[in-house]
Amino acid sequence: MEIALILFVIAAIFVVRSIKVVPQQNAWVVERLGKYHATLAPGLNFLIPFIDKVAYKHSLKEIPLDVPSQICITRDNTQLQVDGILYFQVTDPMRASYGSSNYIVAVTQLAQTSLRSVIGKLELDKTFEERGIINAQVVQAIDEAALNWGVKVLRYEIKDLTPPKEILLAMQSQITAEREKRALIAASEGRRQEQINIATGEREAFIARSEGEKQSIINNAQGEAASITAVAEATALAIERIAAAIRQPGGEQAVQLKVAERAVDAYSKVAADATTTLIVPSNMTETAALIASAMRMVQSGKPT
Repeated sequence: MEIALILFVIAAIFVVRSIKVVPQQNAWVVERLGKYHATLAPGLNFLIPFIDKVAYKHSLKEIPLDVPSQICITRDNTQLQVDGILYFQVTDPMRASYGSSNYIVAVTQLAQTSLRSVIGKLELDKTFEERGIINAQVVQAIDEAALNWGVKVLRYEIKDLTPPKEILLAMQSQITAEREKRALIAASEGRRQEQINIATGEREAFIARSEGEKQSIINNAQGEAASITAVAEATALAIERIAAAIRQPGGEQAVQLKVAERAVDAYSKVAADATTTLIVPSNMTETAALIASAMRMVQSGKPT
């Protein structure tokens, strides 16, 4: 009974040591008699007990690695405190097991040295403007060396860039001065545009007024010309009608009568004015002679 129990225990130990279940996104490195033998894929795997041994276990997931903060010196000799985060993934479990004693420490140290080298080539202002370039150069530098460690560096991100307090105060003062400069320029541009708008408006208003005055003068002149033309046409028509009436039978007698009436009216108006001294011709036949002379002028104008 005791022997059976011992045999059962030994069999159980053999089963436990020979059957290995590897989780998804994991890779286990197996050594046989101290030498690399195989890499177990996810799922059920069988080993030879006491001969095969799982020496290393690796996760194939993307791993975020916090890179410790460090002091970097820029090209213009300014100190910067920089920290970042590195994302990598094990792509070759065998090399990750035997390529480096600790690939995590190796990747961390390489990230720090690469970051110092990249920042040392840039000036202070460029380090803030070109974070993407810095990240890409760090990834490229690490990835070349990490191939021998079975690791693929996916990306590197700078979390913070902290200059010394003196430099930070100077940068803030520079930013404040730049903003004030832009505000003054914007205000001056606004005033300039305002003056341009006012001048343009005044010029357009002056042009509109002058155009209105010009059109008014033209309209008045056209109105006066039309009025003079109408008066002249009316006068000509009246003269034509008078001339036609004179040529009618009894026309001359009517003209003589009209002239005599006008003469009498003129004398009567002069006589009515108390302040006017009226001198009456001694020979009243002169008035008749005046009328006769006017009639001869009328007759001379008649067509023969």
